[in-house]
Amino acid sequence: MTADTKILKVGIASRDEYKARTIAIAKGQYKPAPDEPKVWFQSLETLAKVLSESNRELLATIAETNPGSLDELAAKTGRAVSNLSRTLRTMEGYGLVHFEPGPHRRLAPRVDYSGVELAVSF
Repeated sequence: MTADTKILKVGIASRDEYKARTIAIAKGQYKPAPDEPKVWFQSLETLAKVLSESNRELLATIAETNPGSLDELAAKTGRAVSNLSRTLRTMEGYGLVHFEPGPHRRLAPRVDYSGVELAVSF
């Protein structure tokens, strides 16, 4: 890994655990440590679906080619725009991708991370 490598730290927490944590943070009762996960999945199964092999390939393609639109990404990946849109919106919800204004007022997907690190506690 190079010095500019940026890893997204993710964790697993049930909806109730995540809600309690968020409330405690909002009330000032808990301050997350800098090394704690920034993104939370409800289960390993959810994480596995979002970061499936084909979705990891999609993230790599975005990072490597910086497509100017979903149409351009669809052409590079052979996936339908509707499928890409749905997948990328899910990934956006987890902070894995974001969208920037692209050419001709289209949205361009971007990836800010070169990998994901999973923190699991018992």
